[in-house]
Amino acid sequence: MRVRLGIDAPPREDGAYVLYWMTMYRRAEWNLALERAARWAERLGRPLVVLEALRCDYPWASERLHRFMLEGMRDNVAAFAGKPAHYYPYVEPAPGAGKGLLAALAHDACVVVGDDFPAFMLPRMVEAAAAQVGCRFELVDANGLLPMHSTQRVFGRAVDFRRHLQKELAPWLERLPAADPLAGRKLPALGNLAAEVTSRWPLAAGDLPALAGRIAFKNRVPPASIPGGREAALARMASFLGERLARYPEDRNEPEVDGTSGLSPYLHFGHISVHEVFAALAKREAWTPARLGKANGSKEGWWGMSRAAEAFLDELVTWRELGFNFCARRPEDYDRYESLPGWARATLEAHLADPREHVYSVEALEQARTHDPLWNAAQTQMAREGWFHNYMRMLWGKRILEWSAHPREALAAMIQLMNKYSLDGRDPSSYTGYFWTLGRYDRPWGPERPIFGAVRYMSSANTARKLSVKGYMARYAPPP
Repeated sequence: MRVRLGIDAPPREDGAYVLYWMTMYRRAEWNLALERAARWAERLGRPLVVLEALRCDYPWASERLHRFMLEGMRDNVAAFAGKPAHYYPYVEPAPGAGKGLLAALAHDACVVVGDDFPAFMLPRMVEAAAAQVGCRFELVDANGLLPMHSTQRVFGRAVDFRRHLQKELAPWLERLPAADPLAGRKLPALGNLAAEVTSRWPLAAGDLPALAGRIAFKNRVPPASIPGGREAALARMASFLGERLARYPEDRNEPEVDGTSGLSPYLHFGHISVHEVFAALAKREAWTPARLGKANGSKEGWWGMSRAAEAFLDELVTWRELGFNFCARRPEDYDRYESLPGWARATLEAHLADPREHVYSVEALEQARTHDPLWNAAQTQMAREGWFHNYMRMLWGKRILEWSAHPREALAAMIQLMNKYSLDGRDPSSYTGYFWTLGRYDRPWGPERPIFGAVRYMSSANTARKLSVKGYMARYAPPP
């Protein structure tokens, strides 16, 4: 269920190596796609080539996103050193320079293995690649604990998906990927790649993160303060599990407290695996599958872990994989307004004529030029740091809905702003957030309100009463 065929063909008998095309699981450990490619190489008695290429004209490309990925590539150079695989990092110096590289490498491959990711530009990129590969082409799903193609059903509520997880997940928890997919592999060493390939597309070398500053991106977004790469991801996981997990239920909604895991950028770019996070948490909890409870859809009790661990797992597994389910099963419209539940579209459109006290352009929102200092603080945090607080994301989206002439415009603004500035945008989880604002995965709420209708309402005033936000506003949106 984790392997999907891009090209159903036998391995090319005269191929020189097995090629792993690393696009979203950008790591040398806990990587099911790398593990699959290594098995093919071992079975066929061929070397393993790992291609991690970075183009510079992807949607919302910027120095911020590029540097984060390049920090990961820097760590991968060290991670693959001494391993039985040939790591080939390539960084496109100008748009179009990397065109043809995958086809050139695939020309001499027995099998090509790639990452199966259901959102952003990856499905289109894989579809285009299938026309160029010319040999057996496999796509591996390493996105979540439950394979996203294990069901044909699209889940409209978290409680239904949670109940499904509780019924189906147990066998997959005993099939975690190898921590080191290359450990103990007897793979032949690669001689040399074709000279016409390596001369036209030279391996990236030197200070890889610095390469981000040498490209003239259309989107001028400076690097974020959050470091990218596997080492930073592992450090963040260790500090969360060791220092903040115990208070996660109490602290995660407080904007002034570093109470969340902060792992979403690393999960998005594949610098860390959800399987690895789960395994580390299970070890901390001294957990075994024997502690699993009965499937009832409850947020607490099924895992058989502490309250804090189960609260975290509901976000890491239930809500995160709910988004992957929608993107995988609704590839044609997961990011479109029309994919909203009928009740949500009906109630929002019934209130289109309601007066809007404020209507802001995308430009005004981007520059945090609204009358709401708390909203301005959230936007500023994202623009400045490349991430913003989980609870503030909900308020951020709800206010954009309130300040837009049409919910379509609100959706477009959310997608543009977060995909451009946030390191964890362009992900199934970020699309879950955009659409939750408009009613997906929710239910009608009463009484009906202007603009929102029966869609759940949030306000900055209520948030300020509920949470401590003065310090947050002072930090990110000080008064003029």
